[in-house]
Amino acid sequence: MPVRTATGPDRARLIADTALALLAERGMRGLTHRAVDAAAGLPPGSTSNHARTRLALLEAAVRRLAVRDAEVLAVDELPGAARPVPGSAPPPVGREEIAAAVALALHRGLRRRELLVARYELALEASRRPELREIYDAEGQGFRAPLIAMLTAVGSSDPHRHALSLVAWCEGLMFSCAAGSFHTEVPTREQLRAGAEELLRGMLDG
Repeated sequence: MPVRTATGPDRARLIADTALALLAERGMRGLTHRAVDAAAGLPPGSTSNHARTRLALLEAAVRRLAVRDAEVLAVDELPGAARPVPGSAPPPVGREEIAAAVALALHRGLRRRELLVARYELALEASRRPELREIYDAEGQGFRAPLIAMLTAVGSSDPHRHALSLVAWCEGLMFSCAAGSFHTEVPTREQLRAGAEELLRGMLDG
């Protein structure tokens, strides 16, 4: 493989993206500084110069995962995610809009199995490393906060609890379809929307 000459932010992204790919392909044991150098086509020692410790490499992977998840799941496309113009009323949000947005995000996410598997590897590692846990949880707030805001807008009696239920449903579905017993079946966007609507109906009308 030819040696790459990426520098600065480009090299940082390359290292983090390669780390995520290795996590998905080889698991946590397969993630080493040397493995990243080799897989990325970088000169030996490049990854160590960027992230001197294993924890630093894992932190870079978590932060990059959050960026790529945001691109895939399109959090900024969720109803009400855009900041309203000062002095104006926030845009109306209905449960059908939430269900459609959740279905879109899930469908996109399920088509990127590599990212999902890498995320599971990092989540398990974070459960053993308090320093990584703190970063993992902080990055995850970017996905929880919009859900809580939307559920509040549609009249949820307990938006934090309902957000937990919705996130748990999404997480369970993604795990089942990416690495669990339904890994050969990827639901259609319409099936995902119907499931989200059923869940929202049960929470909001109960």
